[in-house]
Amino acid sequence: MRPFSLLFIFTFLITICSCRSDFSTVPSSGKLAFSRDTVFLDTVFSTISSSTYLLKVYNHSKNDINIPTIQFSKGLNSKYRMTVDGMQGENNKIFNNVVLLAKDSLYVFIETTPNIADANPDDFLYEDTIEFDSGNNLQKVTLLTLVKDAIFLYPKRLNNNKTETVTFDNTELNGFYLDENDPVNGNELHFTNQKSYVIYGYATVPEGKKVIFDAGSRVYFHANSGLIIPQSASLECNGSISTTSKQENEVIFEGDRQEADYANIPGQWATIWLRDGSTNHNINHLTIKNATIGLKIDGHDQSTCTIKNSQIYNSSNYGILAQNAKIAGENIVINSAGKAALACTYGGNYLFTHCTFNNYWNGVSQTTLSISNYKTAANPEIMALTQATFNNCIIYGAYSNELNLDKNASALFEYQFNNCLLKDETNSSNPLYNFDDNTHYKNIITNQNPHFLDIAKNKLNINNTSAAFAKGNPAYLIPLDINGKTRTLPPDLGAYQSMPFPE
Repeated sequence: MRPFSLLFIFTFLITICSCRSDFSTVPSSGKLAFSRDTVFLDTVFSTISSSTYLLKVYNHSKNDINIPTIQFSKGLNSKYRMTVDGMQGENNKIFNNVVLLAKDSLYVFIETTPNIADANPDDFLYEDTIEFDSGNNLQKVTLLTLVKDAIFLYPKRLNNNKTETVTFDNTELNGFYLDENDPVNGNELHFTNQKSYVIYGYATVPEGKKVIFDAGSRVYFHANSGLIIPQSASLECNGSISTTSKQENEVIFEGDRQEADYANIPGQWATIWLRDGSTNHNINHLTIKNATIGLKIDGHDQSTCTIKNSQIYNSSNYGILAQNAKIAGENIVINSAGKAALACTYGGNYLFTHCTFNNYWNGVSQTTLSISNYKTAANPEIMALTQATFNNCIIYGAYSNELNLDKNASALFEYQFNNCLLKDETNSSNPLYNFDDNTHYKNIITNQNPHFLDIAKNKLNINNTSAAFAKGNPAYLIPLDINGKTRTLPPDLGAYQSMPFPE
């Protein structure tokens, strides 16, 4: 017999069995068991559908039972939807006479698309329950969803029925220009902390304009989305010190998937792209999470990109990819990147003080710090590296060599490490890694463990057991650490003032 015929017969038998109405059942007695008594559907943005969540319902008895009703407490008005063993019921909300066989289970899949107006105004929670049966046999499972109000920024539909795009380097991107006089959103170049922002596509700053992010602003990027700062435009992030773990005053850029399973998944969105010719960037207390490239900085117009008190985590390619850029960085923390935590390539001018760069990416070719004075191509493009100076920094990671220096002798290649902890066991016969060379290395600690608090949770704090404890040079002192704690003398290396670890 042909396989198709067997499949047809098998499918037919399953269909007949599943459609039988002559099961000998007993009424539900209120003794169902559940995989959980509360289903948290994580955080969703207003009017955006959640992921789908599973609830399993068990019949542990020896009898096949009939459940007269399975429904939401809010009935047809509920903002939740469900299927029960693949059945849709009445509008995915009410189900009648559901049979559950002995020692078997039901699969209930739940999702929601609430509006902010549906949520409790005090805590923004939207709540409902699933009711199984009624009266004395009534059993309930609670459903909870945190709803965030948000401003949605996305490419508009044009009159020719095409979607708005932006073009750079002869490449057309799904994107749009931010409008300081948008009729719905108002000034889109000023991001406040009043509502969250969700960006679809590449939000682009018009040339000559500045985009400003207030302390506490939250920006969520959809897949393949990002922020582009083109020629003569500027980025200003005005985050400040937070007093709680909620980072209430931090500016945060991350992906728009809010489920717990996505909290540390790299590459959920594209990048913040400071293009060649963009100017006068000032970044303070910015956290970037789960991008492809956290910050992509191309070239400079002699102005300095200033980055202070900022964190970049879980980038699938680079934490910072700088190409012939000019950066002054203080109290920066970068952890986990698929290629390099920090790449200073194609020359440029770089000064980093009291920074912590670490990379424990689970790959085969990543590094923590990469410095070069050329761009890889068929004919390598060479550019002078006028400065790459690291003061009171930690450069560490999983591999034996976490420092990659790639020099083309045809151009200037100036680098210096002062009072830094370096993870590198490169043979000193290569003059670039001669740690006894006081021209390029002064007071270096090599291959000693900084004993970070919890690398997997992006907690690169240190205590007094760290090899970086009190090893800094006061000449390079930044008085406050990334959390606003006063540094002691001599200072610790890295972005954090040492503190006792929580027990």
